[in-house]
Amino acid sequence: MTILWFLMSELRIRQALQWWANKQSLKRFLEAEKIRDDLLQESFTIRRTLDMLTVDNLDLSVNKIKECVGKIDNFHQSLVELSDRLFPWHLEYSLPLAIECLLESRLLANSHLSLHIDMPVIWERQPVERNLMILSILDDLLTIALPAVLTPISISICLKQRRNICYLMVKINYPDVSTMDLCTNLRELKYLCDSFYFLTSGKCVYRSKQLGVAWYFYW
Repeated sequence: MTILWFLMSELRIRQALQWWANKQSLKRFLEAEKIRDDLLQESFTIRRTLDMLTVDNLDLSVNKIKECVGKIDNFHQSLVELSDRLFPWHLEYSLPLAIECLLESRLLANSHLSLHIDMPVIWERQPVERNLMILSILDDLLTIALPAVLTPISISICLKQRRNICYLMVKINYPDVSTMDLCTNLRELKYLCDSFYFLTSGKCVYRSKQLGVAWYFYW
């Protein structure tokens, strides 16, 4: 029995960490594709536009100038968003602020979501790599547990810090039982909790009540 338990535990660890590594690799691949398809193409367009604006061309229209400025502004904003996705600048100083920024970006992209956030004003600084892990776990959880359809969803997120213990609570209220079962009975959620446990030495539990499911991450 001891050998069997050890083998099952080792398999569980391997599957969870392989899933986590594949997830991170996919994120990097998608960001690289976005750079190639969007940012590099945009920079080439801007360069070609500037090449055509010769020094002795004194007949530049106001609309042409505004068009160039607009492209440069969009390019700059895309770089800002890319850097925030790779490593939010708030992360080193404030995990609550980094979480709020992540949730704001999700709200902008998903108007059907209703968010209730409870974040502390004061937060004791922790290792930045730990903060990055917590933010990635939250991002992955929302990606996995939210339905793909544009159904009104209510989400409550609470972050607390008490002495040497921190916890993050994420509760999602689903519109019906079938949607809840479809989104919460996924192997990826088990892998996510196991990855959190193995990589942070923390603890992840979840509870369901009626149409609501709450995940608790302790570290």
